Parts: sequence; C-alpha cells; structure tokens
Amino acid sequence: MSVELKPFSWERMIEAVEAVRERAIRATSALKQAGIPYAVAGGNAVAAWVARVDRAAVRNTQDVDILVRRADFDAVKVALEAVGFSHYELMGVDCFIDGPDGSPRDAVHLLYASEKVRPEYPAPSADVTEVEASNHYDVLSLEALVRMKLNSNRDKDRVHLRDMIGVGLIDESWLPKLLPEHAELLQTLIDDPDG
Repeated sequence: MSVELKPFSWERMIEAVEAVRERAIRATSALKQAGIPYAVAGGNAVAAWVARVDRAAVRNTQDVDILVRRADFDAVKVALEAVGFSHYELMGVDCFIDGPDGSPRDAVHLLYASEKVRPEYPAPSADVTEVEASNHYDVLSLEALVRMKLNSNRDKDRVHLRDMIGVGLIDESWLPKLLPEHAELLQTLIDDPDG
C-alpha cells in the first residue's frame, strides 16, 4: 500500500483543529438561530469538559457529533444546508458533509436524543435538555456525556472516559448512580487507567 506523504507541518495540524472548531460553531449557530434544541456530544464535548480542568489533557477529534431530536430532522437539514452542509447517510447514520468536497470522516454526525444508537446498548442516548451552555455552543452535561460514553463502549469511548478520569471529572463516587453494566465498566477503567 502506498500513500502520499506531505511535509511535516504544525500549520496543517493547527488547520485540522481549526476546521473542526469552525464546523462545530457554524453548525450549532445555525441550529440555535433556527430554534432547534441540540447538544454537542462525542469527542468535542469530552474536550470541552476536559479543557475546564486541564487544557494540556485535551484530545482533538476529527468530526462533530450533535445530539438532536429525530422529530426535528427536517428543520435540522434545512438549517445545516443553509450554511453549506450537505446531507449524507453513511451506514444508517445521518451526517452532513462540509460542501461538495467534504468527507463523512470529518462531517457533522447526528445522534438522536432519547433513542438507542444500537439496539444492544443498555440505555438510550441523553435528551437535548441535558445540556450546559458554553461560550460557543451547548454541550452535553457531564452526567449525560459519561452515560453515553459508557453506553457506546468503543475503544475511543474508553479513551475519552480515561481522559475524564485522568483530570478528576469522574471517579468512584459515580458508581452508585449508574446502571450496573455501566458501573462495572467505569470501575474497570478506574482500576486500569492506562488501559
């Protein structure tokens, strides 16, 4: 397999982070202006929470996950297309790529509030009412974010949970308020913080 290597570049790294930030702000501003309830979820929500404690512990992410209500999908589509996004469905996931040259890899991905992302998940996603306002956009509350990360339990979710454990956002005091399967997973991550 052959790939084209470009030169090492701080500028390219900074541009990648800035592109995600710009995409998140443009999308959430459009939703806010249209009066559509939403919450930034996923890696950007984790980064927002971690940055409140230790900006050096922030991990960048390439896409933007936004929680919305399924009933608002048509309004979401109108709002996001008005600011340059194009609807795209990838393996059953509604996403919005950034213009004609956009990629699903760095798109805005929709998650649906109060629904299970996958049937085997122990609990549904959070609701869009479980938010905290930030300077730029509404972010899932810490409790809702932790529940969703425990629910998904993919490699990247466990990394995000370890990031939050590492800066002291979550600890063993959370265990009693979680579903038993979530509490068991969180205890495992607390016991083995380095994976």
